[in-house]
Amino acid sequence: METLLLNTEGSFYNGLSKKNTYETETKACIENTVINLLDKNTSLNKPGMLLGKIQSGKTRTFIGITALSFDNGFDAAIVLTKGTKALAQQTYERLKSEFSDFYRNDDIQIHDIMNLPDNLSQWELDQKLLLVVKKQKDNLNRLHSALFEKYPELAGKKILIIDDEADFASIGFSKTKKEIIEINVIAGQIDAIRKDLQDSEFLQVTATPYSLYLQPDDLKIEGSSKVFKPIRPSFTELVPVHEAYIGGDYYFEESENEDSIASNLYQPIVEDELVVLKRSDGRKFKLADALTSRKIDSMRSAILNFIVGGVIRFIQEKEKGKRLKKYSFIVHTEQGKAAHEWQETVVTELKTLLTDSIDDDPVLFSDLIMGAYRNIQESITLLDCYMPEFQEVKFEVIKALKKDYLMIPKVNSEKDISQLLDETGQLKLRTPLNIFIGGQILDRGITIGNLIGFYYGRNPNRFQQDTVLQHSRMFGYRPIEDLAVTRFYTTLRIYHVMEKMQEFDSALRNAFEKGSYHNGVVFIQKDPKNEIIPCSPNKLLLSQTTTIKPFKRLLPIGFQTGYKTYISKIVAEIDRIIQTESKGTEEPFLLNLKTAIEIIELIKKTHDENVGEVWDEASFISSMEYLSLITDSDKAGNVMCIVREDRNIGRIRENGKYEDAPDTPKGEKGELKIAREVAEDIPALILLKENGEAGESKWRGTAFWWPVLVAPRNTSTVIYSSRGSE
Repeated sequence: METLLLNTEGSFYNGLSKKNTYETETKACIENTVINLLDKNTSLNKPGMLLGKIQSGKTRTFIGITALSFDNGFDAAIVLTKGTKALAQQTYERLKSEFSDFYRNDDIQIHDIMNLPDNLSQWELDQKLLLVVKKQKDNLNRLHSALFEKYPELAGKKILIIDDEADFASIGFSKTKKEIIEINVIAGQIDAIRKDLQDSEFLQVTATPYSLYLQPDDLKIEGSSKVFKPIRPSFTELVPVHEAYIGGDYYFEESENEDSIASNLYQPIVEDELVVLKRSDGRKFKLADALTSRKIDSMRSAILNFIVGGVIRFIQEKEKGKRLKKYSFIVHTEQGKAAHEWQETVVTELKTLLTDSIDDDPVLFSDLIMGAYRNIQESITLLDCYMPEFQEVKFEVIKALKKDYLMIPKVNSEKDISQLLDETGQLKLRTPLNIFIGGQILDRGITIGNLIGFYYGRNPNRFQQDTVLQHSRMFGYRPIEDLAVTRFYTTLRIYHVMEKMQEFDSALRNAFEKGSYHNGVVFIQKDPKNEIIPCSPNKLLLSQTTTIKPFKRLLPIGFQTGYKTYISKIVAEIDRIIQTESKGTEEPFLLNLKTAIEIIELIKKTHDENVGEVWDEASFISSMEYLSLITDSDKAGNVMCIVREDRNIGRIRENGKYEDAPDTPKGEKGELKIAREVAEDIPALILLKENGEAGESKWRGTAFWWPVLVAPRNTSTVIYSSRGSE
């Protein structure tokens, strides 16, 4: 990058840098961004890009960028927020707090555009100006009139436009025609305003993967005449993520490590429980049974774990001589207000019955608290920190319930949330224990402090990458002691999809971090002619995508077999084909791609699609085809096959998760290790014959084949979609 003289000693940047004690990496990000804004031309179609992670400090960083831009010739900054009053208010309060010293000294004017005075004096107009503008038609109309009619001299100033939560083009973009029209109108309004400004720059801030920018220029798949030309940002800066940040890698990767406290994070919900919590139905569940009914096992455990976990943290902090911290828990399963009303009723009744049981049924009360105590104890034991005795915890839980430490706010409207925000724009924690029940209003950008419990059940037919990731309010900076009592509740299906999203997100971010976005991540799909072609990333449906990278494993997870009567002949046919091809060897052997596909198609027929997770064998086969044929090796058109029989891997693990590692049996040299040794230029296909025992293994008492595909060492990162959005 050509050196550009940047003033880093100005009062705005210096003031915020001292106030926020910016780390070296954050300073570098802020300064590089402003250098790029001064040095490059940006626009709505070619913006500057500030890419962070959810709750990772993006706002803190772009406020620093704003301060430094003021010291380097910018006169005003316009912050475009998502279209909710709550987020606009949160942003406004945050800016006022950050620039409070400058505001008091008349160095800067800070306004929500809808409250901008009609009579700003020249004294005020000569100050730096910060405007918060909701991405909504009336707000943008008001901005237009302020810039070009009421105060036309503002249009001649040097202006930085910051588009916060700019994720309309992210993966999984699939909205109604009405929403698309509205988005296009808003984008058009922003573009029109920019064109009439004499000197402005455009910076977009997002946490969701901007995969449009990762597609290689002039991408062409062999044998296809179709080329996808992406939009590219003018520049991209990554918000640094520090060690204390907890994100998807902790929830969905570190959690696989049994020696980590993360292994206790996930607590499964059965699908039927979400149905019970959707609406009141006395035939399915009676409120009077809330403390004992199996119909709401997970919800009850979640509330108890939250109360006990919070109380344990109170005791631990008291031991250190610290003040009591307040904690939060989110219930987010539905958008509908009726569901929120019912959930509030259920949780309130749980609280009432639990409090009553202290005196009315002390044995039941003690058993319930003991169950939660043991759950939390598992994590704290791994952390090796102070674990109070059960009787002390029980005493403090009784105190918390009788003194009404537990509050249950329902948040399902702009009015609700605006009344619940504190002076910094965060959701206010009014009592030591706070359970927030709500839907979409809790989704995006709203900060909720000290979150140690998340009961999540949004279960759409189509999971959108930007939406579901933004629901993840449990991401952010967390003390390790809080993590030890943190629990995440969702169904196995949703958990598996979120794992997939984490993997996808990680692959894209790695491309950015390594600078490989100049070469690109390949996005491919099959067209109606069954040909693999490049595709536009914003047409991908996350639930239909597969991430492929070196040594990536693809396999069916969470499936159930058919009964023996229906599948035994198919299994026998698979046995015959494999025996013919392998000739009984346990050594890896070359298997023709056509035969490999035939085997996979037969295996699919042995699954019961009415039970468990449905395996997307089309993506499995297409990935296998792509990896087998894309190479220049003389082995192209084949896979390296590894066969093992007489296996007894269960369907579901002890922790409630689906088994996803049949290729790494304990105490043996796992097939995965062998596959990685032989998968150089073509993929390895591991075929495992399971005995499928009934009982504890959770199978149906019949043998079946479990395939695992391992991508070769020499492969580029690929995002494959078996189906695009409508």
